[in-house]
Amino acid sequence: MKKKTFKLMLVAMLAISMLLVGCSKSKETSSDDSKSSDSGSNKTELVYGRGGDSTSLDPITSTEGETFKITINIFENLVQYGDQDTTLHPALAEKWVVSEDGLTYTFNLRKGVKFHDGTDFNAEAVVFNFERWMSGNADDFPYYTMFGGYKGEEGHVIKEVKAVDEHTVQFVLTRPQAPFLKNLAMSCFGIASPAAIEKYGDKFRENPVGTGPFKFVEWKQNDRIVLEKNNDYWLDGYPKLNKLIFRVIPENSARLNALKNGEIDVMDGLNNSDEESVKSDANLQVIKRPSMNVGYLGFQTTVKPFDNKLVRQALNYAVDKKAIIDAFYGGQAVAAINPMPSSIEGYNDAVKDYPYDLEKAKELLKEAGYPNGFEMDLWAMPVARPYMPEGMKIAEVIQESFSKIGVKAKIQSVDWATYLDKAAKGEFPAYMLGWTGDNGDADNFLYTLLDKDSIGSNNYSYYSNDELHDVLIKAQTEADQAKRNELYKQAQVIIKEDAPWVPLVHSTPLLAAGKDVVNYLPHPTGSEALTKVEFK
Repeated sequence: MKKKTFKLMLVAMLAISMLLVGCSKSKETSSDDSKSSDSGSNKTELVYGRGGDSTSLDPITSTEGETFKITINIFENLVQYGDQDTTLHPALAEKWVVSEDGLTYTFNLRKGVKFHDGTDFNAEAVVFNFERWMSGNADDFPYYTMFGGYKGEEGHVIKEVKAVDEHTVQFVLTRPQAPFLKNLAMSCFGIASPAAIEKYGDKFRENPVGTGPFKFVEWKQNDRIVLEKNNDYWLDGYPKLNKLIFRVIPENSARLNALKNGEIDVMDGLNNSDEESVKSDANLQVIKRPSMNVGYLGFQTTVKPFDNKLVRQALNYAVDKKAIIDAFYGGQAVAAINPMPSSIEGYNDAVKDYPYDLEKAKELLKEAGYPNGFEMDLWAMPVARPYMPEGMKIAEVIQESFSKIGVKAKIQSVDWATYLDKAAKGEFPAYMLGWTGDNGDADNFLYTLLDKDSIGSNNYSYYSNDELHDVLIKAQTEADQAKRNELYKQAQVIIKEDAPWVPLVHSTPLLAAGKDVVNYLPHPTGSEALTKVEFK
């Protein structure tokens, strides 16, 4: 039985009033809530400050982290990651069986689960979602390329999704895909209410309905998103909070001031230079997100002069990564050599970085036919990201370095949603971006970001190499992890030579929160459900 917590008042009428309120909320209150009240806290509303707004609240339609910060609290997947790692655990599916040939996955679904609109979660709902996604395209559902394309395309790995019975769903693949289960746990594949999708159509992006711990209330764009507790959530005793408010406060320093003033309870994008001031404040705490990211400078490899490999290599030699890390990361980052961090299995530590060498850069530019350099636009992110907390300032450092080899870079920017849209369409010849891994697999970095299948979704460099593609597809199909690792090491050698990016940093992102916030477990993927968070 769940305990009811009543707060005694001196005035009789108020006592009765509070008693009635306590009774009406009895379903929401757990034994842990009683402990919180006994310790003096009765806060049940958390305000989260972040640097930018979401671009959509339908997770399959986006690839950016500000969307997933919200949607991971609204939607759930068949399987989910651990609280702070990418191990796999039951979610909407209680258990699953994989056939010996790796082609058939059978999931037993959790019974009694309802979508926020009161409709039933069942096998037909799973089939509906996957049919919707696979029948789309990269413009509508960009992340679905994790499954090799869309219905009718040669690389598409899902042959069929069928409801065996009300609580059993089966996936049949055209070929084995080693990271298939890890892909299913990615935030973008949260299961949505079929009834709500049919009701709202294109407006579902603004009216999300899932099975998760919190329900959508309102979205005031570029201001706030409000979620409230799902009182019918299947996990007994959760969530702990009654309301979540995600506020947009673009400047990192302004967010920190809001935290210090008590206007918000948690902030992301803490500047490394502010870490000590937060640590010295008795009312605040620093929270470190496990690192699984890369920040990079990318080149659109189909436009001049960046279609020339020698130019891309020259610019790699002209970036002083150490100076960037020293100036902006406060020791909470390491220089990136490959497109994925060394914590990912299959990392190739034999690949050596392009050293900071301006003379070598000039030699390569001359060889490429640009002895006097050239002019270029350098697009810089308008918002702080976990892998690049001060993007505009880092762009200025790169601009200065490039000027020393005759390359005149003009820094450009637009609002965040437009930035992502234009980058995806290949409209930025040179751009700064980054990636926080979704599932802990090398495939999610190398194939997702740099394979030709991902052009139009996450391959903003429009980089295409047939040899790389063959290696990455073979790695997807290979069941033996040791053999997969060797293939990914080959892939990193190819990418290093072609230089579609300047990999800049792998960072340890910092958050800050009030001291009274407990059970906040930051996830390496960059977004976490706040199901267990409460105030002490």
